[in-house]
Amino acid sequence: MKSVANFINANVRLDGRAELIEKLTDKLILKPSPSDADLILYAYETWGEDCVKHLIGDFAFAIWDSRLQRFFCARDHFGVKPFFYTLISGSFAFSSTLNELRLDPKVSNMLSETAIGDYLLFGVNQDLSTTTFKDIHRLPPGHSLIVTDGVIKTRRYWTPGISNEVRFRDPESYVERFSELLSRAVKDRLCMNRVSVSMSGGLDSTSIAAIARAQIHDASALQACTVVYDSLIPDEERHYSTVAANHLGIPIMHLNADRYSLFDEQVPGDMDQPEPFLLSPLTGQFTDLLRLCAGFGAVALTGYDGDAFMNEPQTWRPKIQARLRRMLGRRPAGPLLPEWIDESFALRTNLHDRLKQSLTKPVHLANPVNPVWTSLFEGYDPGATKLNLEVRHPFIDVRLVEFLLAIPVVPWRVNKHILRSAMKDLLPAAVLNRPKTPLAADPALQLARRASVRWLDSFEVSPQLSAFVNLNRRRSLTDEETSDGLWANLRIFALNYWLTHSQPGVRRTSQNAGNDERGNQDLNPLNSLKMEMMHGT
Repeated sequence: MKSVANFINANVRLDGRAELIEKLTDKLILKPSPSDADLILYAYETWGEDCVKHLIGDFAFAIWDSRLQRFFCARDHFGVKPFFYTLISGSFAFSSTLNELRLDPKVSNMLSETAIGDYLLFGVNQDLSTTTFKDIHRLPPGHSLIVTDGVIKTRRYWTPGISNEVRFRDPESYVERFSELLSRAVKDRLCMNRVSVSMSGGLDSTSIAAIARAQIHDASALQACTVVYDSLIPDEERHYSTVAANHLGIPIMHLNADRYSLFDEQVPGDMDQPEPFLLSPLTGQFTDLLRLCAGFGAVALTGYDGDAFMNEPQTWRPKIQARLRRMLGRRPAGPLLPEWIDESFALRTNLHDRLKQSLTKPVHLANPVNPVWTSLFEGYDPGATKLNLEVRHPFIDVRLVEFLLAIPVVPWRVNKHILRSAMKDLLPAAVLNRPKTPLAADPALQLARRASVRWLDSFEVSPQLSAFVNLNRRRSLTDEETSDGLWANLRIFALNYWLTHSQPGVRRTSQNAGNDERGNQDLNPLNSLKMEMMHGT
């Protein structure tokens, strides 16, 4: 879009459009039926850099300000929409898809050893301003960026916290306000004729399905999709998800995960991911679940992440400490790395210090700028799944999150009390009263004990792997007795696979790129307009 000699390129789905339009109409004359990208540009022309304080939803955008001769870019509060960029020889390029930037011949294939170290040790990149590639950077969630004369400055524009405590006189008011906000979050994310829900038999995703069902008159326009195990491990998701679907009167499709093996690739290319962080031993079932959703409609809803905001505040530190103790076994005092990490590589990347910091620095689950969330959201993105599917997360809504953080912890945010109270008339008692139930066993550990997985212990080694891993010290998968030790060992295989197969992505075709139903554009770093703007013309 072009307005007053400014241009915008955006990958965006805004919430609260009516409220934003009302605020803008007091200051500008808007064109009829503005797209979400139009509204962002109007907001920038009204409030400048502070426009992000008036935007809610999922977005990644770049605005070329012709008057100030600069780029202004931003990524949404929780990082649902990815934003990658490069600045090489004075040229600034950006995209929502990392592999599109790798198509630029100026971008090298040099790896970030620190990111590789983080992956081997933690499973995710701990530095959200970097990627696996030295030349490609990531804009963290809740951050904006300005590029002027080849200089980049970033700032954090939002931090979750309590600006105003919310206190009501009666319990019913808490539940009513919560229900109102959650219903609005679901409604803003529907916007399509056919929507699927990634629905287990737990409280969070069934709540999303129930609210969506109340807002969609045609039950056939809503479908639940669920991963279940019938024999590999004890699992009750088939039962509880069916109970919920029958109660809501919606169809449900079950994906039987018993038939998958580790690193199973049902469709060629499913395991070819932009970064190793996105490779999972259970990639096959994850992608096939999303493929089920995509076969029904272009939008899917999830119940992620009710745990972070509706349970008593938690940190990762105790969990990480326990996992590392199990993974490393009985060792001398002080944190030690897995013995298979190459010693010289560990020294180059200060892995010992990074491990110590992870054990001493608490990270709140409710903090949007956390590595797990970023990896998860980018794993759902079409740039990783290669599916014509936009996955949306109603619980990750700024309005809802800020409300939950402002109300008393007890009783509302203990054991999801506020959600259970809100859903008492919408869900069956069996689901409503079901306690938080993790899988009874680790499917990856069970699969590793099968004879068919032994081929992983004799994989073809990439020449690059020896720079990071000493394979002579690696234990056989069949010798791993704990889930944490197994998953750490599997990261070696995943990294090796990624090093062998990681190639620049293929450009999106006109079939799966372009505008959505509201005219919102995907970021594309290589179109001619972008190149002209980079040179200030």
